[in-house]
Amino acid sequence: MTEFRFDALLPAEMATRAEYLGVKKAEMPFLKMFMLATLAGAFISLGAIFSTTVSSGSVGISSPDGNLAYSATLPYGFNRLLAGFVFSLGLILVIVGGAELFTGNNLIVMAWASGKVRFSDMIRNWGIVYAGNFVGSFGTALLMYTTRQYTFGGGAVGVAALSTGVFKCSFDFVQALALGIMCNTLVCLAVWMSFSARSTIDRIATILFPISAFVAAGFEHSVANMYFIPYALLIKYGDQGFMETVSQKVPNLERLTPADFLINNLIPVTVGNVIGGAVLVAAVYWAIFLRKQTKA
Repeated sequence: MTEFRFDALLPAEMATRAEYLGVKKAEMPFLKMFMLATLAGAFISLGAIFSTTVSSGSVGISSPDGNLAYSATLPYGFNRLLAGFVFSLGLILVIVGGAELFTGNNLIVMAWASGKVRFSDMIRNWGIVYAGNFVGSFGTALLMYTTRQYTFGGGAVGVAALSTGVFKCSFDFVQALALGIMCNTLVCLAVWMSFSARSTIDRIATILFPISAFVAAGFEHSVANMYFIPYALLIKYGDQGFMETVSQKVPNLERLTPADFLINNLIPVTVGNVIGGAVLVAAVYWAIFLRKQTKA
């Protein structure tokens, strides 16, 4: 009979577990990997939908240059905390439900650094998972657009979605890069801590605070932005009637374009996410717990 234990795994055991899971992820067949990545994109989008809806009516957003601002019915910090708490749904679904998330998979670096995964296999995983995440996120944005849920609350949900899209397209490259680094440091710490869990409740508990923190602080997550910004673009370009009624509530809509999505957000945020997850979390924990084992 297997012994049931309530105590969490210790960090050294977590490192071994991360290494083992990195090998399994890198060896996964293409179709399975892509399908699980598509699910992860959809799961993160569900967290984004929850967050946008809860934030509606109390946006409290200002642009990086200070030209875009909204008054909030809730204090800014409290509003962001609430948005972050409910956004945690996305990673909970990924970890507990089982899916492949690009940002979390940056931890495969631990298995690669130990010589148990080839560099080409790690890059293959990241490429396939990134593409699958985009398909899942963008597909969810398309589905949500057809629901016209953005018209709910007298258009408040749509205003929140558009405001978020404008805000995320307003960064310069260096700022977006730094926000991406900070974001995936927290996301990978959440995934890392989930390796200590022995139950579903443990996993959920380890996820809530790091994910709430990154959203509350305004850090940038590439996969979440694959939903947030395309959804805002679909509303802007797809429903002119709705835009006529709310455009005055969302200044600087000219900043929300496909080019700004790619150049000002997705590219630098993705690079930042890799640095935060692969270097600041994976490489550091590998050096602490696995490096001596590899040399022995």
